[in-house]
Amino acid sequence: MANMTSSLSAAQVAAELTSAPVEDIDALVERYRDDPRVQVQKACERALRRKEKAVAERERVGSMYRLMAELGGPGTIVGVDEVGRGSVAGPLTVCAVCLPAEPIILGLNDSKQLTPARRELLAAQIAEVATAIGICHIPPADIDAQGMARSLRRAVAGAVADTGLQPDCVLMDGNPLGAVPNERDVVHGDAQIACIAAASIVAKVTRDEMMVELDAEYPGYHLAESKGYASAAHIQAIRERGLSPIHRVSFCGNFLETARLF
Repeated sequence: MANMTSSLSAAQVAAELTSAPVEDIDALVERYRDDPRVQVQKACERALRRKEKAVAERERVGSMYRLMAELGGPGTIVGVDEVGRGSVAGPLTVCAVCLPAEPIILGLNDSKQLTPARRELLAAQIAEVATAIGICHIPPADIDAQGMARSLRRAVAGAVADTGLQPDCVLMDGNPLGAVPNERDVVHGDAQIACIAAASIVAKVTRDEMMVELDAEYPGYHLAESKGYASAAHIQAIRERGLSPIHRVSFCGNFLETARLF
């Protein structure tokens, strides 16, 4: 074994183990397991931990796809999730996603459990893989006029219609809404079911981008940072400036005695 590794420095072996695809790790560790150099042995240990983590992640995400198929049944399955429900500014956004059984998108999860960079990367992967994606935005004025419950039902129906599909099952995060036919609701579904997780990610990335654009249009409210939620800086800006046209008047009564418009 020493003859096989003598031509490579410990740093080169470590680099090989670090960059190796997960499926090659076992063979490489077997090749270098008797190498006496400490750096090589530590690299083998790190590679095995990386493999263990990758296997666990594949199983976690695989279970999300299996549950999607189990609850969705045969036929076309669409997952739905919303973002912006508790925001005081900006739209309510609902996304609907239909995912094929393959390829599996590793990393799918409730969007709140992911970093912004990870969400953006996954959203791009979802866009490439998804059979269909639908999005619906309900503007603040409509939320004020019709209330959140009606707005949410309207947004769900709009997002599902935007996919262009007639789903046999609509798996939705949260409690029953009765927004669309064949609706099946799953509490915490965004962390358990692949297509709902995908919808949560796309909805979040899409709405966050909108809020950054609105921040440029209505500066001073910290919309890019708060995404329209009631952060301390956002609340203070409302008190100092009043409400802009993209604020939900019905949500801001606690921040202003009288809600004056921008």
